[in-house]
Amino acid sequence: MTATPLRVDGAAASGTAEFTERLRAVAAERYHDRHPFNLRMHRGELAPAELRRWIANRFHYQRHIPVKDALILAKLDRPELRRSWLRRIQDHDGTAEGEGGIERWLRLGEAAGLHRHELWDGSRVLPGVRLAVDGYVNFCRLHPALDAIAASLTELSAPGLMRTRIAAFERHYPWIDPDGLAYFRTRIDQGGRDGAEALALVLDLARTPEQQQRALAALEFKCEVLWSLLDAVDGAGAAGAAKEGRT
Repeated sequence: MTATPLRVDGAAASGTAEFTERLRAVAAERYHDRHPFNLRMHRGELAPAELRRWIANRFHYQRHIPVKDALILAKLDRPELRRSWLRRIQDHDGTAEGEGGIERWLRLGEAAGLHRHELWDGSRVLPGVRLAVDGYVNFCRLHPALDAIAASLTELSAPGLMRTRIAAFERHYPWIDPDGLAYFRTRIDQGGRDGAEALALVLDLARTPEQQQRALAALEFKCEVLWSLLDAVDGAGAAGAAKEGRT
């Protein structure tokens, strides 16, 4: 574990446990796995065009993950913490051409019938998605390390979502090459590891009630970012259907 664990007992231990449960509750109750678009995805109700729209717009978020992590990295004041957080950037960018989470997401797009240049050029990215992603990156740029790290704690819920998504894609979307699901498979272990490390670091940094409240608010904000991204993707489909109905 990269963060030095708190040595607490008695009332202090109880307070730490309560704060941990509050963080986990936010991640569980506000995570975007409950969004109507994700629920439809996992029930197998998305048309190919809807799934491609999500893949293309989610890529805009994926490609900015190393950017926000670089901003967090610059705020960390100890070598061991920087080494740990640097691994997150390497996980997404890879350490060589053809590796990393971004490459795996591009392959998901290709498996769904998208050309990777369509993902890179951003022509499919919706304004609401750009706004949500810019808001998250700027949050990590402008806020203290505690806030930015706490915002990443949505990773606590990621492994469960990845398992649900893999099962849904394999069952409902067999037209997508199974090799394209490598991103989801990889994130089960990565998300669990990253969430545990970030949680330990937040517990170390958030010593006062005020700091703990900041951490909770940051996590709530991140959940809203992910929810807003799906609002934009889902809303684009509804708008398109309404337009077709008027013509």
